[in-house]
Amino acid sequence: MPTPSGKTDAPLAGRRAQAARNDEVILEAARAVFLDDPKAPIAAVAERAGVGISALYRRYAGKEDLLRQLCHDGLRRYVAEAEAALGEPDDWAAFAGFVARVVDADVHSLTVHLAGTFTPTEEMGRDAMRANELATALFQRARASGRLRPDVVVQDLGLLLEACAAVRVPDAERTRQLRRRQLAVLLAGLSTAPDTDPLPGPPPAAGEFDWRWQRRE
Repeated sequence: MPTPSGKTDAPLAGRRAQAARNDEVILEAARAVFLDDPKAPIAAVAERAGVGISALYRRYAGKEDLLRQLCHDGLRRYVAEAEAALGEPDDWAAFAGFVARVVDADVHSLTVHLAGTFTPTEEMGRDAMRANELATALFQRARASGRLRPDVVVQDLGLLLEACAAVRVPDAERTRQLRRRQLAVLLAGLSTAPDTDPLPGPPPAAGEFDWRWQRRE
């Protein structure tokens, strides 16, 4: 549409589209760089993304802002998957499907792996509380289905996701296959079965792993 000066908005839209593409390229590069080494310099992200360091700094004031963005993206994805799962009528399918999608999205690598590398915002704190509420609701539904063994607690879900996130090989598709295989084994272990021995040791407690979010220098 023409502006008062006679110019159109097309070039601006094009610049905005290019900026959005650049931002996604930067975030993808940051995921790869910081999941491999959270202590890597921000220049490594610019190099992997193929952009100048000035282009990166126009979007993020520094490395901490970039790490915080990555982690918050993972947290939002977790919340979105949990909210979608609550619409599934089958209680066990809702729980298992949610866990599978979170594993496929590698959400836990973007949250726990980067914990302690930045100062969380209040918004992130609210989203974390929401994530916990949603996960608890899905867990309780799975328990109500009769498919969960009675000595499992909701905190075991975090350990399950960490175990799957630890599976990583150079090939992305093979990583996905192996994680799904590991997930199937772990879900089978959470399921009720006759003559199953009790789980060893006390279960993980609420807040037991919060220390990881303390800022580390």
